[in-house]
Amino acid sequence: MPRLEAMPEFIDAHGVAIVYDVHPAQGTPRAVVQLLHGVGEHAARYAVTIAALTAEGYTVYADDHRGHGRTGMKQHDGDASKLGRLGPGGLRAAVAAVWQLTQLIRAENPDLPLIILGHSWGSFLTQMLVDDHAEAYDAVVLSGSSLRWPGSLNAGDLNKPWKRDGAMGTEWLSSDHAVGQAFLDDPLTTTEPLPKLFGPLDTLRLMGKPKKNLGRDLPLLLMVGREDTVGGPRSVHRLAAAYRDRSKLTDVTTLVYPGARHEIFNEAVQNDVRADLLAWLDARFPARD
Repeated sequence: MPRLEAMPEFIDAHGVAIVYDVHPAQGTPRAVVQLLHGVGEHAARYAVTIAALTAEGYTVYADDHRGHGRTGMKQHDGDASKLGRLGPGGLRAAVAAVWQLTQLIRAENPDLPLIILGHSWGSFLTQMLVDDHAEAYDAVVLSGSSLRWPGSLNAGDLNKPWKRDGAMGTEWLSSDHAVGQAFLDDPLTTTEPLPKLFGPLDTLRLMGKPKKNLGRDLPLLLMVGREDTVGGPRSVHRLAAAYRDRSKLTDVTTLVYPGARHEIFNEAVQNDVRADLLAWLDARFPARD
């Protein structure tokens, strides 16, 4: 397991305390990874992936976003029924808080490259941050992502392919039954769908395409399960094309995992996923003596 410093926090522009963790690299750090979790969950669900990153020399910063996990429990006075609700400022405040953490990371690690890794909703926040602050990052990794555009992003029932008697409703997360059950048993998660949590206006604010002429040629890795119902390979290939054609990125890699669903870091192929991530990073951020 990764070593964990005392749980720090910062106060966002609306007075909300954002809880985050710092997982120091083992040995000489080669880079920093800022990890952004998905909707309805929290950063601790990425413990195994964080451990793999720190073992290879990456310091990892991971917050519980606005309304989520430990941040959400503090924000909502311990009322778990409100988890996932973003609170004052909504989506724009959530994006601003993650950007605030980026700035903190840069201030604390001025000489290290910064990689931003976002999963699902975290990948949408990542896309927004890269559009507005491309200069702040040195590489981008998007997991379980989608082109944020009608027809490419599933606004319906994500569990529809697995509808049957006795279904948990979380089968869309992973082919591993235990993952879906653990999600249901976790006191810091919620299964409420994003549109219900965010409301119609903030759901619409999620829509957008990669910025034209981004101004920086960032390496980009997109990783997706073939059975992912959020966007899936077709949508992710469209997203990759948009980054090439609109943003003018030249180092774009797309990896599709057969048999895998949405949470590829919690899938049967998770060891392969982490190995691919580390190999991609290693080729761009060599270890330091």
